[in-house]
Amino acid sequence: MKKKTTIYDIAKELNITVSTVSRALSGFPAISETTREAVIKTAKKLNYSPNRLASALKSGKTYIIGVIVPSVQAHFFASIIHSIEKGLKDSGYRVILYQSNESVENEINGVKTLLEAQVDGIMASMSLETEDVAHFAEIIKQQKPLVLFDRVHEDLKAPTVTIDDFKAGYLATQHLIDQGYRNIAFVTTIHQIKIFNDRLKGYQLALKDNNLPILEENIIFGGLSIKDGRFGAAKLMRNELQPDAIIAADDFTALGVIKKLKEINETPPKIGVIGFANEAFSDYITPNLSTIDQHPNQMGSECAKLFLKMIQQEDPYQNISHVVIEPSLVERQSTENSATA
Repeated sequence: MKKKTTIYDIAKELNITVSTVSRALSGFPAISETTREAVIKTAKKLNYSPNRLASALKSGKTYIIGVIVPSVQAHFFASIIHSIEKGLKDSGYRVILYQSNESVENEINGVKTLLEAQVDGIMASMSLETEDVAHFAEIIKQQKPLVLFDRVHEDLKAPTVTIDDFKAGYLATQHLIDQGYRNIAFVTTIHQIKIFNDRLKGYQLALKDNNLPILEENIIFGGLSIKDGRFGAAKLMRNELQPDAIIAADDFTALGVIKKLKEINETPPKIGVIGFANEAFSDYITPNLSTIDQHPNQMGSECAKLFLKMIQQEDPYQNISHVVIEPSLVERQSTENSATA
C-alpha cells in the first residue's frame, strides 16, 4: 500500500518547517501569499489529504461551516453557496447546507443541528416566517461566528452582507418611470422582512420624487411565488384604474405576474414587469424579464471573507462589519415600452 502523504513530506519537498506548512494550510494570516501558494501547489502534487479528525482533536476546530438558506432551488441562493465554498476552500473549510424552506421551525432545527455538529461557524439567510431570532442569538452567545446575508435582522449584532435594497427598489421604479410608465404597482410579501420593506420604501420614494401618487390599491401584500404573482396581477387588473406596470419583489413572483398578464392579453411590455434577483430563468422566458441583479457571487465571496476575518480575532464579534453591495439594473423585453421608443 502506498504511504499516505503527510505535512512532513510537504515540508521536506519545499525545505521549510512543518509548522510553516501547517499554518499555510490552515490559512494563518502571517504566512506570505507566495509561501501559501507553494504549499498548496505541493500538497496537490503529492496528493496530500489532511487527517481532519486529528486536526479537529488537536485544534478544537472541525473545519466545517453551516450554511442555512430558504431554498437552493433559487439560483440566487445556489450562487451564494457556490461562492462561499470557493472562498473557504483554500483555508480547508467544507460546507454543510441546511434548507429552511421558508419555515422558521425548520430554521430553528437547522441551527440546533449545526451547533450539535460542532461547526466552526454559521452563515444564514432567514426564512420569511422568522420574527423571533433567539436561535441565532444562541450562536452569538456561544461565540461562534455568525454571518447573515441577504435577509438579515437588525436585532442581531453580527456581520452582514446585503445589497442596498432601498436603492434597488428605487432603481426598479425609476427605470419604469423612465420607460414612460406612470401607474406603477408593487407585489410583495406580507412578512415583515427588512429587505422587502426597504424595496417597498425605495419604490414609494421614487414615485414621490417623480410627483406620482402612492396608491394603496397598487400595493399587494401576499406571498413570494409564481402562484402569488398570478394572484397579485389578477387582483391589480381588477382595479378601477389598472396599473400600466408591476414591480414584483422577486423574479419568481414576477414570472407569475407575466403568466397572468399573458392570459388576459396584456403581455409585457404592454404592461411593464420587473423583478429582483436576476434568476437564471429570467433571460429565457417570453418576454424575457427585466430585473435587479443582486450579485450573489459577490455576496458569497464577502461572506467567506467576513468569516475568515472573524476566526482570526480573539472575539469574533470585535469590529463588526456590514458589507453593502450596489444593485444593478438588467433591462430586458418586459419593460421595453414602445411608447417611449
